[in-house]
Amino acid sequence: MERSSQRETRSFGAEVQQLLNIVVNSLYTDREIFVRELISNASDALEKLRYLKITQKNIADGELPLEIKIDLNKNEGTFVISDTGVGMTKEELIENLGTIAYSGSKKFVEHLVQGNERDVNLIGQFGVGFYSAFMVADRVEVYTRSYKQGEEGWIWSSCGAGTYTIEKAEGITRGTKVVLYLKEDAQEFADQNKIKEIIKKYSSFVPFPIFVNGERVNTIKALWTKNKNEITKEEYAEFYKYIANAYDDPLMTFHFTSDVPISISAILFVPEENFERFGLGRLEPGVNLYSQKILIQQKCEDILPKWLRFLKGVVDSEEIPLNISRESFQGSALAARLKKVITGRFLKFLKEQAEKDENKYSEFWKKFGSFIREGAATDGDFRDDLLELMRFQSSKLEPDKLTSLKDYVGRMKEEQKVIYYLNTPSRDMADSSPYMEAFRRQDLEVLYTDDAADDYIFNLIGDYKGKKIISIDQENLELPGPLGEKSKDEVFPKDEMEDFKKWLKGILGDKVSIIRESKRLVESPAVVLNPEGFTGGLQRAVQAINRELGMKSLKILEINFNHSLIKNLNILRNKDEQFAEKIAEQLFDNALLAAGFLVDTSTMVNRISEILEKAVTSIIID
Repeated sequence: MERSSQRETRSFGAEVQQLLNIVVNSLYTDREIFVRELISNASDALEKLRYLKITQKNIADGELPLEIKIDLNKNEGTFVISDTGVGMTKEELIENLGTIAYSGSKKFVEHLVQGNERDVNLIGQFGVGFYSAFMVADRVEVYTRSYKQGEEGWIWSSCGAGTYTIEKAEGITRGTKVVLYLKEDAQEFADQNKIKEIIKKYSSFVPFPIFVNGERVNTIKALWTKNKNEITKEEYAEFYKYIANAYDDPLMTFHFTSDVPISISAILFVPEENFERFGLGRLEPGVNLYSQKILIQQKCEDILPKWLRFLKGVVDSEEIPLNISRESFQGSALAARLKKVITGRFLKFLKEQAEKDENKYSEFWKKFGSFIREGAATDGDFRDDLLELMRFQSSKLEPDKLTSLKDYVGRMKEEQKVIYYLNTPSRDMADSSPYMEAFRRQDLEVLYTDDAADDYIFNLIGDYKGKKIISIDQENLELPGPLGEKSKDEVFPKDEMEDFKKWLKGILGDKVSIIRESKRLVESPAVVLNPEGFTGGLQRAVQAINRELGMKSLKILEINFNHSLIKNLNILRNKDEQFAEKIAEQLFDNALLAAGFLVDTSTMVNRISEILEKAVTSIIID
């Protein structure tokens, strides 16, 4: 390459000079963004050339491949990036790097001054990303030749100190080469591993090959830009492992594009496992935000609601300005629109998966159902959709089968007006619970829940499709029908009921506020009920936080006066009151245990030992 002896010196426009003063003389923590900006400029130049090759025939050096090369030299302290794009004429060099950028540079300077900040990370947003090179370089040279036939090559050079030079050069091929002579404190940017790491972070999906010292570094394709019918399961898995830094395959893959109401291309993955459920800490957002394949934000917090933080993947929208700041994007109308569209489409995808593959969706629910619950409890915008995705065990189904609210309603008896549910720590406890006795007798289905969030959600919504949702451990539960006629042998003397209740209340004290005859029990002697609006799941949640506060909410004890234990206890209290009191205390603890509310079992175990000893002794003596 030969330089011309005719070198022309020019001054930068006033706004450009002001911009350069800020860039050159300020300290920045994110100086690496100059790599992203220069690659973005090179990619734009290549994209324009690709279009021109379709519309025009006379392209200079038409056989050159469309690619980006970065050459690093530690000994000389240089960073060189070149592309085979459209290049520039002399006039375009002056306009693009000297004066015409004034509109963008002026706005950028105003942003920095008015905001009293030095966030050069925004520089590309104003169309002046090239000047970020002066953050790391003492001198910058630009070698360029236009795609137009017959145009000459030119060299642009500047130290960023107010002037630049332009001179003619021979032997330059089409495109642009930018040479950065790195500052003493920026020599790290001549390191190959450092630059590869930066490219992987910001520019992995640039649609043209990027070579660093002859090695291609962007080998992963931007799959979201391809038609999903052209992508194999293996390609999705490879992309997931790359974007999520994972080793397993995804449980679900959701790929969609949309032009209305907003342009979006996205691939979202449900991981194989949810590590948050093992108590390993709260998951961070896992979706990266791109604009035209250029990274805008890693782990973007504003693109999806917090309850979808388990998702991994990418979202790309051409409507997002390049290099928009996190502060500008957060809470913006654009962020709200993207969130609404993407969330709605993903929930629709989950609904389709549930209908298409029940077993696969059941696996998803068992691992990630907590996030759906969280959304239903906190996000009113999507609550109706999330309710359709919730799943429960049922008294009418096998333990390995789950049901939805919709399916439950479809199985309801014609005369049934209420959706019944019961929250217990386990399926076995639910099946054997005294709360279930009346429902088994009347052949009524009950949903089983095992998370306090379910209770909160049901209390929040109140009904589903016009059917009230009621927990069967509530005090004022109305059963749709009688339990059956009682025989004469089952009748407890009415005149003794009040005395028995007073005696029992005297023993239990403030552990209960009400003791009453049960209308629901069939097989059990007693049951503890929750005050209206305070279900078993919420009760256990309160107990987990404050045991004493939780116990105070247990106010109602119902007695099955037809049970033989109650009848015999009534006789025993007149013969051996001290022993009868222990039985009464055990009766109450048994009711707490059956309801899943008993926390401290040490006192109960000691009491059981005393009761057993007394019983065995009585048998031996008799």
